[in-house]
Amino acid sequence: MGTDPTPPGSPSRRQILACAAGLASASAVTGYAWHRFRSGVPGGGFSVPAGGYRFERRAAPARTVVRAADDRVLATFTDGARTALLTGPTRTWSEPRTTGAVVRSDAWVRLMGDAWSQDKERTRWFREWFPKALADRSPDVLAVAFQYGDGAHDLRTASGLRYAGKAHFGPLVPGQSPTSFDYRDEKSDFYDYLGTPWTFPDGIRKHPEKERYGDVDCSGFMRLVWGYRMGYPMHATNSPGAGLPRRAYAIASRAPGVLLIPNTGRPPADISLLLPGDLVFFAIDIGSPRDIDHVGMYLGPDTDGRPRFYSSRSRANGPTMGDLAGRATLDGHGFYAQGFRTARRL
Repeated sequence: MGTDPTPPGSPSRRQILACAAGLASASAVTGYAWHRFRSGVPGGGFSVPAGGYRFERRAAPARTVVRAADDRVLATFTDGARTALLTGPTRTWSEPRTTGAVVRSDAWVRLMGDAWSQDKERTRWFREWFPKALADRSPDVLAVAFQYGDGAHDLRTASGLRYAGKAHFGPLVPGQSPTSFDYRDEKSDFYDYLGTPWTFPDGIRKHPEKERYGDVDCSGFMRLVWGYRMGYPMHATNSPGAGLPRRAYAIASRAPGVLLIPNTGRPPADISLLLPGDLVFFAIDIGSPRDIDHVGMYLGPDTDGRPRFYSSRSRANGPTMGDLAGRATLDGHGFYAQGFRTARRL
């Protein structure tokens, strides 16, 4: 977990997340996600097995797949990654303003305290943690990400700090056409969205820009979700360091975790390794087909069978799974599909 030495009078990260946990227990944090994105009631459509787990080892990437006694896949843990892909009640993610596509998935993405390794299922930690994680219905990574999308309600700490609610991409760029991908400026990080200074573990202190309040660019959005909300370490630069660096290209090449798809300068021929929660990276500057300049989160196949992702985009003015100025899918001949280059599992 990262540290958050906040300035006097500002809420600490511990206070912010404690508040979020309290809201979650009262069903307030996920109110919008439950009613807009989720079919059924909490816990519906999925029974947590009492035990009798079977563990299978798979390769490329090295991982452990957990099955129930009835052969249902319950979880996937990848060696070197902290993300746990768990099976739970089916949820429905949609964004009617920008797409008719819908993603229905039983995937729940949690963040473990450290990276998975072979035989970790034999530890006392796992035996105690796993049944609780399967039954946990508090917001996971996917639900937290959608707390910044279309129609998301503002969520605030007891001190009034807004830590969730509809995010935008960035301020308008003078002289740019509304149809341009550069219509809104990049450079908005998670602390700009929050409107509060942030001191990183290496001592670098960043101050938000007033005109960027409520804004996050693509990599800033990933840092907001994974770093600020879920506790994944972050640092302030694009150099090697502990946790998530600032820009998309640096996250692709230097973040911890597991590289699933290497960057060959072309769209990958096989994306079957992708799981919900994986980070997907794009080179969408036509003049630089190898240079990564966009990042999103893979959601899984939509109801048309198309692999769909979620990212903060300029033309959509914030986080979107939609098709405004480019279909948010990883296959075919669309703008983002042709720009898709590499993927990483944190």
